[in-house]
Amino acid sequence: MLTMPPQTPASDKPIRVLIVDDHPVVRDGLKAAIAQHPDLLVCGEAAEVEEAVQMTQTSQPALILVDISLKGGSGFDLIKQVRSFDKEVKLLVVSIHEESLYAERALRVGASGYINKQEVTTNVIDAIRHVMAGEIYLSPEMTGRLLNRSIGSSSAPPGGSEIENLSDRELEVFELIGRGLSLRAIAQQLGRSIHTVQAHRENIKQKLNLASSVELSRRALQWILDSK
Repeated sequence: MLTMPPQTPASDKPIRVLIVDDHPVVRDGLKAAIAQHPDLLVCGEAAEVEEAVQMTQTSQPALILVDISLKGGSGFDLIKQVRSFDKEVKLLVVSIHEESLYAERALRVGASGYINKQEVTTNVIDAIRHVMAGEIYLSPEMTGRLLNRSIGSSSAPPGGSEIENLSDRELEVFELIGRGLSLRAIAQQLGRSIHTVQAHRENIKQKLNLASSVELSRRALQWILDSK
């Protein structure tokens, strides 16, 4: 963010943070960054949606750092489930996926911010401070994009309404197809079987009225380019 991060209210108790990411290296990096701040405390970590839901209920975090790609579902699935029983906990998406493609969807399902993993080492603490102060955390570029859209000076990418009908997991597959990944590579990245990814691909084609995988690849690539 361009502004100075707000200060969280002074308290004898540290802010409890739950880290949800299916990569141990990422969790270790986040824990190391948080450990440098005595007013923050990692109260748990999880790699799967179901596990994260259970830990949210038992560990009572004030903030959850959540990736989009998780085992047993997506980060959006987790956010929706948490919001169904806890309206107070803050959720900050920390993901390798491009902010321009996913941030708005994250906010709509209940997140309070979005930060790319490439910025974690320098900006994650600032992001936590903003979110815990009741603010939305996005990059200046994304903030400007959403502001322009809200006042009608920026139109949505062509076919945007159809793409909104994709599920969160289908959107992930759609993006990765647009980036040229094979079905096998997508399956490996998402931790799913190739048969599951094939099923997602067929669902996407049906929802977007596309007749072939070639048309799907072109449409996905164009969507990424239009979103930049």
